[in-house]
Amino acid sequence: MRTLIRDVTVFDGERTTAHVTVELAGGLIAAVRPERGATDATADTPGNAPAGAPADTPGEHRIDEEVDGRGRTLLPGLIDAHTHVFDGSLSQALRYGVTTELDMFCLPHVLPGQRRLAAERDDVADLRSAGTLATVPGGHPTQLLPDLPGAPDGGPVAIDVIDDPARAPEFVRARQAEGADYLKIVIDDGSVHGTDLPTMTPRLAAALTSAAHAVGLRVIAHAITAAEVATALDAGVDGLAHVWTDLAPGDPASRRLAERVRSAGVFTVTTLAYFEAITERETRAPVCARPGGSRNAAGAVRALREAGAPLLAGTDATPYAPGHGSGMHRELCLLHQAGLSPRAALAAATSLPARHFALADRGRIAPGLRADLVLVEGDPTRDVSAIAALTDVWRRGVRHRHPAR
Repeated sequence: MRTLIRDVTVFDGERTTAHVTVELAGGLIAAVRPERGATDATADTPGNAPAGAPADTPGEHRIDEEVDGRGRTLLPGLIDAHTHVFDGSLSQALRYGVTTELDMFCLPHVLPGQRRLAAERDDVADLRSAGTLATVPGGHPTQLLPDLPGAPDGGPVAIDVIDDPARAPEFVRARQAEGADYLKIVIDDGSVHGTDLPTMTPRLAAALTSAAHAVGLRVIAHAITAAEVATALDAGVDGLAHVWTDLAPGDPASRRLAERVRSAGVFTVTTLAYFEAITERETRAPVCARPGGSRNAAGAVRALREAGAPLLAGTDATPYAPGHGSGMHRELCLLHQAGLSPRAALAAATSLPARHFALADRGRIAPGLRADLVLVEGDPTRDVSAIAALTDVWRRGVRHRHPAR
């Protein structure tokens, strides 16, 4: 199947180019070139095709389908850098242009089926996962497990836990056996939840991080207070699964912490849609943060942006709220409200998560990369809310029309 998307504005994950033709073939982006007759377009020119040459010159490959891109913007498929996948999550995500979900904890009996689904079908989002997260006995999120859907045979949900640093290599090997793409550790004393929970010691956090790094796994920390983030940074993690929510906007301590995150080269997944959903809206989700957390979270994003720390768009989508896919549309708007330009917000949902999670085959629009793409009416690089005006989504080159309508 060979497809031409003609005369479209392209946001390639970093920059915007008008009047471009994009050719798809075999599930990949085959070519990105100026539309015939365009004089103001700049684009990568693959092979020997001259700039400005039509993509369907007679004698070239037969084109099976043409899509009119006039008045529309083509973007890389969105990557949600923090989700929790259950049955139906991946199909729901794709309907809103999320072509890859980075799962941060999937129940052990659910994950194998979701991996097979993502590998075999193109009408669902692709999936990477931490598998079972690392937490101590009785630690977060074990208090939420009874409320989660999909318990095996109606029985209780149980997960592997760890409290002995000496067991860190064994725990990491078990996650590798599950097929984990990265390790998530939980540093959470329950204070933001309005409770008191056992939590990981700094020594255990460091041992798990070291063991994961020794086998080539990135480490992402759930840490939602400034003190917990400091523990995660001391341990040497690669990323934070949330922003902190216990410091008021403009607090000098928040600015200092943001500078430390930047200096350490650590990325942060923003999850503003999650904090909004549980602190400012009615939701059936188990309570995980106190009122006011949404405002503080936005303040942390501003501090991180001003410090120049990498920000990745993620929603913490669950079966409750925010929703898979739809939550990403809201996340992009909230990031813009927190001070990111529309292009920066879109990069946080495309090229940046691809870079920080080593997904070299996606997150940008360039020849040879996966044809995971989103086409929208208008220009979300100027008005990020235009992302909701989806017309088409491609996953591995397979077109899905009007998926969210």
